[in-house]
Amino acid sequence: MSVTQQEVLDVLGKVKSPDGVALTHANVLSAVTVNDGKVFFSINVDAAQARAWESVRAAAEAAVRAIPGVTTAMIALTAERKPGSPAAAPPPAPHRHSHGVQPVSAHRPPQSPASPMSKQSEIPGIAAVIAVASGKGGVGKSTTALNLALGLRDLGLRVGLLDADIYGPSVPRLTGIHEKPQLDDNRKMIPIQRFGLAIMSIGFLVEEETAMIWRGPMVMSAITQMLRDVAWGTLDILVVDMPPGTGDAQLTLAQNVPLRGAVIISTPQDLSLIDARRGLAMFKKVNVPVLGIVENMSYFQCPECGTRSDIFGHGGARLEAERLGVPFLGEIPLHMSIRATSDSGTPVVDSEPDGPHAAIYRAIGAKVRDQLQGVIAAA
Repeated sequence: MSVTQQEVLDVLGKVKSPDGVALTHANVLSAVTVNDGKVFFSINVDAAQARAWESVRAAAEAAVRAIPGVTTAMIALTAERKPGSPAAAPPPAPHRHSHGVQPVSAHRPPQSPASPMSKQSEIPGIAAVIAVASGKGGVGKSTTALNLALGLRDLGLRVGLLDADIYGPSVPRLTGIHEKPQLDDNRKMIPIQRFGLAIMSIGFLVEEETAMIWRGPMVMSAITQMLRDVAWGTLDILVVDMPPGTGDAQLTLAQNVPLRGAVIISTPQDLSLIDARRGLAMFKKVNVPVLGIVENMSYFQCPECGTRSDIFGHGGARLEAERLGVPFLGEIPLHMSIRATSDSGTPVVDSEPDGPHAAIYRAIGAKVRDQLQGVIAAA
């Protein structure tokens, strides 16, 4: 049964604000997104009123989930401080629903220097969560994350891949997955199984052309839900493909789960390295170990004549790793096979397992695995 935006608005009109005004007339709703039974929107209020509005958010979520045909309801309470206003009291501790999570306010001031990480908790069944990140886009981060996950799989590990790039999810295209995740008996999403990986992406829930015009708390809520409301099963490593930059998504992940490490992707040229430094510095600030730096598009090797050309320079990431005192994990060339297999949804480690590029990704995976062996063995 198809759910319409008007149906959602109709039920929200029956939910009252703390002042008794219908939610649809309270001037607090963001645009309501409805896609294939999945409903997304936020309620935007002043932080000083956040506590009073939490019960409204919960009522709105319950009302939307009761609509026939709704499979997922992702509703965020955006609590922002107005200039000059006092800090709001922290809202109640999150209450988990069977298929919804109360997001943490993006603008709530920390209660103590240690408090941003005070809500970390392990994901049951997952030994280690690692992030694959970059300071900027266009460096091949998603392609690297997927092939790294496959390299870890080839080393005998049970691996999952979470595409946390909310604004630009690439994993559906890179894996050729077009199906929608199903729900189990506990109303948790079942990750798609492909290439021996458990895979989840926001791109599985929305159409490829859909523009995700979401504010920070919506992004935080989505990432939390994909971490906590997915039936991941038993995994040795969950690889998280992060969006580029150092924003809400990175902080949400670091505050939500105890990350066992981060892999930084860069190209050799100075501009990419500058942004990679920012990403590395951010993870260090939130006490996430940096597992190392990968130099992607390190060189171009002509498939016809074998001539090597350093299009973007060469060796910059290795030198940067040495300068910063972090491991250098390896060099990945700019090659037609990697590009072509990525575009076709047949990643090179799986489609050309005996080729030189698969060997490079497995070697990088081995260096990552070796740093995590203690955690994996303990789990």
